[in-house]
Amino acid sequence: MNILPVAADAPWYLKAGADALLALHIGGGTLGMISGTAALFARKGSKAHAMAGTVFFVSMLCVATVGATVSPFLPTGPLHELPNAIAGVMTFYLVATGWLTVKRKGGHIGGFEKGAFWVALTVFAMGIVFIAAALNSPTGTVGNTPPEAFFVFTLVGGIAAASDLRVILKGGIAGAPRIARHLWRMCTALTIAMGSFFLGQPKFVPAFLHGTSLIFVPVLVPLLMMAYWLLRVRLGPRFRARAAA
Repeated sequence: MNILPVAADAPWYLKAGADALLALHIGGGTLGMISGTAALFARKGSKAHAMAGTVFFVSMLCVATVGATVSPFLPTGPLHELPNAIAGVMTFYLVATGWLTVKRKGGHIGGFEKGAFWVALTVFAMGIVFIAAALNSPTGTVGNTPPEAFFVFTLVGGIAAASDLRVILKGGIAGAPRIARHLWRMCTALTIAMGSFFLGQPKFVPAFLHGTSLIFVPVLVPLLMMAYWLLRVRLGPRFRARAAA
């Protein structure tokens, strides 16, 4: 596995830089999956959850930054790797906005949220561009990726952009909607990380998982946990109010 190939006669510092990027990408991704899973199952609001969430935040920002910036320079060419670059941008956006949602005081927004809206809108638009390009390509793909895969960009980008616009127009959110915004963005980013590893790097996955449906379990767990926590956050107060009545 190599992120940024370097010529054999290249200066030592270029080779060291390429190795460092590779280590950062692999190490950050591994740490992100472990810490993200820990944050999912830790008691919300606890020190363990906060610590795991912080590690996940930092590691995923590193992975997404490396992936988005290095992809266009790979030997396959910028057009071939552009979907990977956009995936990196989308992951960075999800983690950054999810983190800021709980760090910023409820009911307040700033310039970051307004800028993030345009990032989400760009991801949505690029999904449409990739789908159209794949459908009109002789191979039926863009960078060996079929058009169906790019619906993730349109779905996630569209939902995120609509959510951002709502937050901007309201001047911020608080309470359950604020927690829900944090949850779905972080869980979606973790799902992307799990999918990139277990489905995108099968040679690093244990052999007993190959060719079985078990390989999809790590990818689906964050989505299932996200659904559970979103229901609990959204419906929990209603159930408590009914019980009190």
